[in-house]
Amino acid sequence: MGNPYDPYGQQPGYGQQQPGYGQQPPAQPGYGQQPPAQPGYGQQPGYGQQPPAQPGYGQQPPAQPGYGQQPPAQHGYGAPQAAPPAQGYQQEVHHHHYGSTGQLAEWGSRAGGYIIDYLIVVAPFFVLYLIGSLLSGSGSGGAAAIGVLFMLIGLAVWLGLFLWICHQEGTTGQSIGKRQMGIRLVGAQTGQPIGFGMAIVRKIAHFLDSALCYLGFLWPLWDDRKQTFADKVCNTIVVRA
Repeated sequence: MGNPYDPYGQQPGYGQQQPGYGQQPPAQPGYGQQPPAQPGYGQQPGYGQQPPAQPGYGQQPPAQPGYGQQPPAQHGYGAPQAAPPAQGYQQEVHHHHYGSTGQLAEWGSRAGGYIIDYLIVVAPFFVLYLIGSLLSGSGSGGAAAIGVLFMLIGLAVWLGLFLWICHQEGTTGQSIGKRQMGIRLVGAQTGQPIGFGMAIVRKIAHFLDSALCYLGFLWPLWDDRKQTFADKVCNTIVVRA
């Protein structure tokens, strides 16, 4: 016959004590709850703590990154390499330079070269023409004919020297006067000699420089590209050789 106070009709096991008068029997785990896990053999966990995992034999535990630090990036296979630091922007300072043609020639050098070329062309012509004029004015027929011949020779020499100067400037960029002053005539866009034909056109365009009291010859003193009127018409510049 079962104990009427036992709800399950179970009797205490052999050797077990009945709870004393007024004591509650030990609480049984509720439905669906697991009993607390018991520590394994030889393990002594602290109260409320889990035992830390131990590293393998001879291994060091991995270092943990500090607060706010990113872990080091791993270079996987095929990962792009870091680009080298870009060089700072370097500014190039050009003083009185135009493009890649060189430094622009100063007005004094240009004036000196022009005077030398002018004397080379005009001096022989002036001497021959003066002799021809004196012979022509002597009154005799033979002397007058010789005088005219001298003047024609003077014109031929002038024309020959003029074309020779243009050829030198057009093919090499330097006449005798420019070579002596260390300057050179080139195209403003190409930086190369302008050619024989364009050199002749530029010489003729110097008549524009002679207008208005030779203002065109003085224009390079304040012009940014140091050009005369003839240079602007032919798009040329004079640079230091």
